[in-house]
Amino acid sequence: MASTPRSIDIASFINNRKLGPFNYKLIVLSWLITVFDGFDMMLISFTAPWMRDDLGLSTHMLGNVFSAGLVGMMVGGFALAYIGDKIGRRQTIIWAAFAFGILTAATSFAQNYEQLLVLRFLDGFAIGGMLPLAWALNIEYVPARYRSTVVTVIMMGYSIGSSLAGPVTVWLAPDYGWEGVFIFGGIGTIACAFGLLLWLPESVRFLASKNLKPQVIAATLNKIDPALKATPQDRFLLSDEKKDEGNFTVGKLFTGDLKWLTPLLWIGYIASTLAVYFKANWGPIVYEDLQFSRETAAYVSSIGGVAGAVLGLLLMRFTDGKGPYAVAFYPAIAFPLLLLVGLVPMDPTVFLAVSVAATSFVGGAHFGILSIAGVFYPSSIRANGAGWATSIAKIGGIAGPIVGAYVLSSGLPIVRSFAILALCPAALALCAFGIGAIVKRRRAPTPPPAPHLAEAN
Repeated sequence: MASTPRSIDIASFINNRKLGPFNYKLIVLSWLITVFDGFDMMLISFTAPWMRDDLGLSTHMLGNVFSAGLVGMMVGGFALAYIGDKIGRRQTIIWAAFAFGILTAATSFAQNYEQLLVLRFLDGFAIGGMLPLAWALNIEYVPARYRSTVVTVIMMGYSIGSSLAGPVTVWLAPDYGWEGVFIFGGIGTIACAFGLLLWLPESVRFLASKNLKPQVIAATLNKIDPALKATPQDRFLLSDEKKDEGNFTVGKLFTGDLKWLTPLLWIGYIASTLAVYFKANWGPIVYEDLQFSRETAAYVSSIGGVAGAVLGLLLMRFTDGKGPYAVAFYPAIAFPLLLLVGLVPMDPTVFLAVSVAATSFVGGAHFGILSIAGVFYPSSIRANGAGWATSIAKIGGIAGPIVGAYVLSSGLPIVRSFAILALCPAALALCAFGIGAIVKRRRAPTPPPAPHLAEAN
């Protein structure tokens, strides 16, 4: 005799569980493709000297090539987030992975500046849509108390991939040219894309919010917990969200308390991204102009980047437990440290130590804001929420090098650039406090949640 259809609350089912094998498999898949996301995006910076010689590129042309990738990431973030909320996370992530793998490999065949410009824009387009979708998919499979941690672990993959781009270029380029490096990145990405095709699940929260594919929802929930024995005849609910109403519009990012949360998230994300790109592009030059050796400048910049990633990972358990207020902690520390470095004369050794600490907290703060970029949006628009935030943040990424060039050519003592940079974490801290206040109101006491299983009436 067939079992009686039940009502299954997916939100309660997921939130009342610990992370299990299903989650770890999904995190590993997302982490691996994110490694190649960062690797492929950063290849252009490390192969630039070889490309400049082979293709006869001027400094101005190289700058345009760098910017083309960032502009592509901005546009791709908007477009693929919309598609991800329209047709699903799984299909969009897989197609984006294959696309940027093929485009990375195709970059090796560029014969001139114009071809390189187009390929970098298209590659950036595919890469830019990957991160928000990977965040959204993982967020929708983990309890709320682990969301920020999981997003940060995945973003560690991007940082590792970015860091590997330099050593791999040094390893391959002398024997195989810059073309060999891009082929290596493309093949690695395509291999990961096949892994996604075989094993990446669709978000059950997304499917339930759209009333789609109950058979897929049931099968996926049974993979998470075989004892559940869900069937396609069961009714799948999301008790923590309102029913989706029609197609995505930008206005949905500003409904209810999102009308305050979204602008604060965007402003904080822009400020943080500006700071990160400012220090990434100009950090080594600033240290050199302050009479430190080129090797010291490179090491100091690298140490600051790695330390920022470590600090970001340490922050996440507090973010999951304390909410967005925890995101304000690092920028609140970075602000006075940067002012100290930029305004107070000090011994060179002390200067290096304090400046590394300051820039490390800038990097850690960036992990904080990106970890909450998609957390507070409902499932039906989560990819768009994270995608729009990440794309809007690219305004800061594009502005960072430009602002840095203006500051460094303004005639001010170059050390003052640290004090000017302090404005960014100050803005981020204020925005994080504002987001925290909004989310705190959301968490007003409510009756205990109903069990995730109930017999249908």
